[in-house]
Amino acid sequence: MKKTILTSLAALLLSLGHASADTSTPPAAAPAAVAAQPAAAAPAQADAGDWRTMIAKVKKLKDDTGIAGFLSKEPPKYLAEGYLTPTGAKVPGHAVKIIGGLPYGFGQALMIAICLVLLYLAIVKEFEPLLLLPIGFGGLLSNMPFANVAAPPLVDAATRMVMEPGGFLYYFFEFGINTGVFPIIIFMGVGAMTDFGPLIANPRTALLGAAAQFGIFVALLGALGMSQLFPGQIHFGLKEAASIGIIGGADGPTAIWLTTKLAPHLLGAIAVAAYSYMALVPIIQPPIMRWLVPESERKIVMKQLRPVSKMEKVCFPLIVLLLCALLLPSSVPLIGAVMLGNLCREVGPSVGRLADTMSGPLINIVTIMLGLAVGSKLACEKFLNPETLGILLLGLIAFACGTAAGCVMGRIMNKVCKEPVNPLIGSAGVSAVPMAARVSNKVGLESNPANYLLMHAMGPNVSGVIGSAVVAGVLYTLCK
Repeated sequence: MKKTILTSLAALLLSLGHASADTSTPPAAAPAAVAAQPAAAAPAQADAGDWRTMIAKVKKLKDDTGIAGFLSKEPPKYLAEGYLTPTGAKVPGHAVKIIGGLPYGFGQALMIAICLVLLYLAIVKEFEPLLLLPIGFGGLLSNMPFANVAAPPLVDAATRMVMEPGGFLYYFFEFGINTGVFPIIIFMGVGAMTDFGPLIANPRTALLGAAAQFGIFVALLGALGMSQLFPGQIHFGLKEAASIGIIGGADGPTAIWLTTKLAPHLLGAIAVAAYSYMALVPIIQPPIMRWLVPESERKIVMKQLRPVSKMEKVCFPLIVLLLCALLLPSSVPLIGAVMLGNLCREVGPSVGRLADTMSGPLINIVTIMLGLAVGSKLACEKFLNPETLGILLLGLIAFACGTAAGCVMGRIMNKVCKEPVNPLIGSAGVSAVPMAARVSNKVGLESNPANYLLMHAMGPNVSGVIGSAVVAGVLYTLCK
């Protein structure tokens, strides 16, 4: 049986072999087979081409390094030629001019040095580190050649499809700053951390907070005047002047909110000026206070503040919001955010988690993203120009004038009011909370070691927060 099976298999294999021999390629077709051999070598040639391409790319790699970027004279194409947004809107290009006619790459290197100075001030000197650190680091990232962390997306003109996404700082800015979301969330956190009790206990100190906003209008007029004095180098329209003036309110989120609405191209310089001068309040204010307030008035001891009930603290944010809605609706976004945070703070344990979130994780996360987004606007073409120097000078003048106006109003109130008012608390009307109040207390203790003005100074200090937001709403209504 086994022999039969094996014999059958052998016969079958033999027949298959003959069939394949009969159907094999005839000799005449052999040259075709030979001719086909070069085709088999085609992958090797393709590999050789790929290697040549790779070698060429390696040689060009030096052109994509940061060193080559710093040596470049030309700005990125999207700045000079413009670009399309994902919605199809055309953002026009513009001539990129850097102070002194510097090459673009050198301007980037110079901006990196400036950002390193900001980081030094934040880390070593502790000048507003919570915001100057992310702002400085955002500026560092945005000025890295070819990194494109702040570049817009590449959009196809025909299909409006995003061919290449933009840098992450671009999306931070578009989502949080352009929409105004980040400053609003910051204000919620500020409200949740603010105690309006001193203002409720002594409402007349609101006048000091209002007087300190005088610096805003001085800087506004100064910006318009500077444009007239240097017409060929500096040009500030009404919108730009209003954005510069708000630096005098000593309120970073308010300055960012208004500048985004009116003059977004100045955002980087205005934000840096606002937060830098807020950090310098302990240096800027004391000489002005000592100059304007005589020693005898610096020693004035104020009457202790009355206790404020919980009902008053709960009703206060609601009343302020309703008054703002009736008189100045454009300020409702800022005032409403502050009052929402404060209401959650004052209601008590039932919504304590909301207040804790606003004043803790939420404001911390948004502060990081806001700082990086603002830092992305520290590009050399926007910062290295004569207008930036004008903004820094006007911001300093605004701070000084706001401090002086508060002290002068304090002296007037001391003469007019029945109860004594220490004029030093007027300087706390600028809304650098609570730094300005601490400065008032410190200068007061120098003249009278037993005179503690901190809680009295918190009244004008928190009223300055409301005052700067109201002024921002007024300027936005007038200039939009």
